[in-house]
Amino acid sequence: MTRFLPLLCLLLGLAAVAQTTPKVQQFILANGMTLIVKPDRRAPTAVHMLWVRVGSMDEVDGSSGVAHVLEHMMFKGTQTLKPGEFSRRVAALGGRENAFTGKDYTGYYQQMPAGRLEDVMKLEAERFTGNQWSDEEFKKEIEVVKEERRLRTDDSPHALLHETLNAVVFVASPYRRPVIGWMSDLDAMTAADAREFYQRWYIPANAVVVVAGDVDVAQARQLAEKYYGSISARAVPARKPRNEPAQTGLRRIDFKAPAEQAYVSLAFKVPGLQSLETPQAGDDDALALTVLAAVLDGYNGARLERALTQGPDRVADSAGAANGLMGRGPQLFILDGVPAQGKTAEQVEQALREQVTRVARDGVTETELNRVKTQWVASEVYKRDSVFSQARELGSHWIQGLPLDADERLIARLRAVTAGQVKAVATKYFGDDQLTVAILRPQPLDKARGPRVPATGARH
Repeated sequence: MTRFLPLLCLLLGLAAVAQTTPKVQQFILANGMTLIVKPDRRAPTAVHMLWVRVGSMDEVDGSSGVAHVLEHMMFKGTQTLKPGEFSRRVAALGGRENAFTGKDYTGYYQQMPAGRLEDVMKLEAERFTGNQWSDEEFKKEIEVVKEERRLRTDDSPHALLHETLNAVVFVASPYRRPVIGWMSDLDAMTAADAREFYQRWYIPANAVVVVAGDVDVAQARQLAEKYYGSISARAVPARKPRNEPAQTGLRRIDFKAPAEQAYVSLAFKVPGLQSLETPQAGDDDALALTVLAAVLDGYNGARLERALTQGPDRVADSAGAANGLMGRGPQLFILDGVPAQGKTAEQVEQALREQVTRVARDGVTETELNRVKTQWVASEVYKRDSVFSQARELGSHWIQGLPLDADERLIARLRAVTAGQVKAVATKYFGDDQLTVAILRPQPLDKARGPRVPATGARH
């Protein structure tokens, strides 16, 4: 019975937090914009976030990277704000701010004293509806983005490999394009490209405002109506399906780049979670695959660490597993590793696949399941300490079309996953037909080249 005590304590802790935390509330403004408010009065601070359901997957070939470029340009002015003035004003209010772009979304946030909520909401609403800047400002900022690409992707062998891997794994899905954009597309991008993307997607009905912290729900709603509610409503453009065709055979990539060590990444196509309300085909498997990834690599001393990186016969310096549980596009289960000295990428590949084969053959233990489930419940308790994390989770869930209580529902679903389900998905999804293998073949390093200096003006 003692091994179940940590889980029981955390469950009781989660229940206690849920009972004392004010309920999250959601409203739809007249123009279609969504407002989500979550009071948390433990500190006199608040987080204000604006999420737009648009990311790199909404781009078209030839303009990759425009969602991220536009994120940069959103800091470059409005009719009344000069370039950079938005950030200066937030700082003067005692706040901090930044933004982020992904495959599925673009987000902007400010964290500030709770009494300054109206000030930042006014600023963000003005930027959302009235972003404008000169062609010259765009020409300067596109160079910042290009340098960001050089620093984060071109100078990183692993990043380059994964960029190529995505381009090979996905045929029809827009996930095949990098969020930062191909350099040739950035070279050819114009100010008009960014403006057109802004006009097309920055629409009230395609966005959510999330407010969390020491706030009053009625006041937050009143402020949102005042500053966001007056924005003109427009229809969100129709999104055409770009479904990924079934893969029908193993794909391999030999990737050469200057590096000190080889590296191998195995990408298996798997189902993603579609709904937490209406059961969909593949949902149970997506959850079981997430549990499998945690059994393999979810804690210190998990299966991959013990089997591949420890002992005199170890084959890897590091090894990992991750499952893409949800997203607006198709998902992957990734196994990866760095060969130990004297070992090859092929040996690591074989060892990684052998660990999944063992699960398919022998299953997993109840002790392993209880350990990973305990950690998930713990994360639910601990994340309540961060107002920013709470707001970010609510925005992310809205982007995916999930309900307000998605965190509790998700944990409940994950806790219900059985050892039999984990064994079943290990048998079902790890054959060659779903697999793309990418191997980094190290090339000599350029000893004369020093480290690249981060680009001035990079947002994140």
